[in-house]
Amino acid sequence: MAAAGPQPPSPLPSTTAPASGSQQATGLARIWRSRGPAAWALWPLSLVYGALVALRRWLYRLQVLRSEHPGPPVIVVGNVIAGGAGKTPVVIALVRHLQAQGWQPGVISRGYGRSTHDCRAVRPDSPAQEVGDEPALIARATHAPVFVAPRRITAARALLAAHPGTNILVCDDGLQHLALARDLEICVFNSDGMGNGFLLPAGPLREPWPRPVDWVLHAGTRPAGHNPSFALQRRLAPHALRADGRQVPLASLRGGPVHAVAAVARPAEFFAMLRAQGLQLSSTEALPDHYDFNSWKRPSDKHITLICTEKDAVKLWPLHPDALAVPLMLELDPAFFAALDARLAPWRAAPLSSPSA
Repeated sequence: MAAAGPQPPSPLPSTTAPASGSQQATGLARIWRSRGPAAWALWPLSLVYGALVALRRWLYRLQVLRSEHPGPPVIVVGNVIAGGAGKTPVVIALVRHLQAQGWQPGVISRGYGRSTHDCRAVRPDSPAQEVGDEPALIARATHAPVFVAPRRITAARALLAAHPGTNILVCDDGLQHLALARDLEICVFNSDGMGNGFLLPAGPLREPWPRPVDWVLHAGTRPAGHNPSFALQRRLAPHALRADGRQVPLASLRGGPVHAVAAVARPAEFFAMLRAQGLQLSSTEALPDHYDFNSWKRPSDKHITLICTEKDAVKLWPLHPDALAVPLMLELDPAFFAALDARLAPWRAAPLSSPSA
């Protein structure tokens, strides 16, 4: 893959998608949407950041810094923009597909936002505060082995030791975590695309784009570059889930008082999708991504229905078991899974060998 470098002050790429959501962005998120005066003021700092990114990548290329491969094929699902891009739903869909194809996948993650700092297994009943909300959701949704650790290779070693039958690893996030050698890379973009196309802190990019990856999955306009790209669609399920797993049709909640809370990267999008399902939201509450809810106070009206995302539910249910979680359903182009299966075919004959790229 090509080395990363600073971005020149070129015109805004035509493939940049407009920002979405009903709430106006604030702070850096607003700056990152266009190449306005504030973005240009920060642009010199992005040159410094880009130079450091390029230096780090070259140190790995020269093997001054070394990558380690855990053995089985490794698929990294990540992004190049700061903030949420919808990686976790993609990981869940990918793991379920691999399971349906007869693979025995395991998932590794850093476990962002957790209160612990060790390497540990994530079980379906693991407290989200100890393992991270996204790994907890993946474990509950897939029942695949999931391990978290500050270094992904540490998580991979522990997972393989505990589950020696695992024959493929999916890394949730980690596109820039070059210490973990990988075989396939999937880059996910939300509907905001590349924003203003600048590197941090002048824009949302963690590294210059385009850069080579195996596939791009995008919710909005196809981003720039020649990588094979596939559109993805996100929509809410027609039902919500209770803490005990029972389903509640969303149609039954229409007309009643509903308080929607979301501690995700794009809360306005969740609220808009709820309204599209016909719910009249009495109130909405957008909280910081990965918020732990320990000090959160629910509305005083006991008759109001509390609705959240599945990601939030893993933290809310222990505190407020009456909360309803609305699953996010992901629709991926079948051609993507066909391309994935074709690329994985060589490992069927030799599971622990890595075919040449």
